[in-house]
Amino acid sequence: MSKTILVVDDEPAIVTLITYNLEQANYQVVSVDNGLDAVEIVQKGLVDFVIMDLMLPQLDGIEATKQIRKFDEQIPIIMLTAKTSQVDKILGLELGADDYITKPFSPQELLSRIKVILRRTDRAINLAEIDPTLQAENIAIDFKRMVVKKNNEKIQLTPNEFKLLRYLYKNANQVLSRDQILEKVWGYEYGGQTRIVDIHISHLRDKLENDPKHPQLIKTIRGFGYEFVSKKGD
Repeated sequence: MSKTILVVDDEPAIVTLITYNLEQANYQVVSVDNGLDAVEIVQKGLVDFVIMDLMLPQLDGIEATKQIRKFDEQIPIIMLTAKTSQVDKILGLELGADDYITKPFSPQELLSRIKVILRRTDRAINLAEIDPTLQAENIAIDFKRMVVKKNNEKIQLTPNEFKLLRYLYKNANQVLSRDQILEKVWGYEYGGQTRIVDIHISHLRDKLENDPKHPQLIKTIRGFGYEFVSKKGD
C-alpha cells in the first residue's frame, strides 16, 4: 500500500518539486504551507510521513514538530532547513525529527532518506516482535506496543529516543562507543556528530533513571561510551 506523505513548505516551487518526485516514486502527497495545518492533518491520522520546513508562517517547523510529538510519537519526520549550523541540525533531531536535509537539496537524496527511514521503521517492528519486553528496576518496556512505563506510569519517548533505547537493550551489558551508537541508531550520514548521542542519552536518563545524575540503568564508560545495565525479561 502506497504511503501518504505530507509536505509542509511555504515555497510553491519547493512543494512542486518535492510533490512531483514523490508521486514519480509512487507516494501519495498532501501539502500545506504552514505549521498549524500540518499539526491538524497529522492529528487526524491522514498521513504516514512528514517533510517539514523549518521556517514556516503561523507555526514554525520546530514548534509544529513539538506539537505533533505530543500525540504521535512514531510518525517519521524529515526537517528541511536552509540553516547549516550544527546547533540547528541537533535541535531538530532533539525535538523529534528523524532526519534533516539542508536546502538546496537533490530530490534523489530526499527520496533516499525517506526509504532509509521507512526501512528502519519496518525493522523496528520486526525487532519488537523478537524481544517484546524489558523489565529493569521500576521500568517496564513493551517493544511490540512501544509502551514505556516507570512506576506503572506511562512516559513519553520521541521516536529517536525509542530507537536508542531499543539498541541499548539489544546490546545490554556491553560497552558501546558513541560512534557505534550513532551509526546503528542514526546512520552513517551522521558520522562524527556524537553530540547527538549524548543529548539523547541525557534525555533517556531524565525519563528513566531515579537519579539522572547518578544513573544505574545507562552508565557512562569514561573515554569510550555507554553501557546499558539490565536483565532481559520474559
